[in-house]
Amino acid sequence: MTLAPTILILVGWALAGGSPGPATLAISGTAMSRGRRAGVLIASGVIAGSASWGIAAGLGMSAIMVANAWIFEVVRYAGALYLLYLAAKSLRRAATPGDAPASRTPPSDGGVFLQGFLIHITNPKAILSWGAIYAIALPADAGPAQVWTLFALLSMTSMTVFWGYGLLFSSARVSAAYLRLRRWFDGAFALLFGAASLKLLTARIV
Repeated sequence: MTLAPTILILVGWALAGGSPGPATLAISGTAMSRGRRAGVLIASGVIAGSASWGIAAGLGMSAIMVANAWIFEVVRYAGALYLLYLAAKSLRRAATPGDAPASRTPPSDGGVFLQGFLIHITNPKAILSWGAIYAIALPADAGPAQVWTLFALLSMTSMTVFWGYGLLFSSARVSAAYLRLRRWFDGAFALLFGAASLKLLTARIV
């Protein structure tokens, strides 16, 4: 890989990862409502989920999944159900007046990380994205060193984007805006998570 095409690939990967979607919604919502630590933790879970699919694609799992469409269907329905669960949680928070949600016991660090991980690991489009980027960026005779070098570069780009979301949305100004308009934000998150679930259920993936 030469420098200029690699930079273009990384920029495209960053734009795709940073575009509105379940992962960025979860990171921004968690960062606003629970602060910087939680925002970085859920972003770390998303990154770990993405890296898991990147490793799987690098080992050829994407080709196996394409050849066995039922695997995609299992992951697709699991992902849709999990997004519906997140939509229901957001809707419940939106229906709760005042600051009641803040008074509840917050999830553990492991729970916050797991939420981010599940969002990405139950998204069958993620492994297709990794498989596609490998196919586009690497020559047909690429060796393991090239595959894993690209994996490392893409993973570092994902870290920059998702951790950046966690830090940006945990700023004092953004958090203050969330506290003022919490129920509106949570209602919007419920709608968007629900829409993402419906899109995943109806999308033609393979």
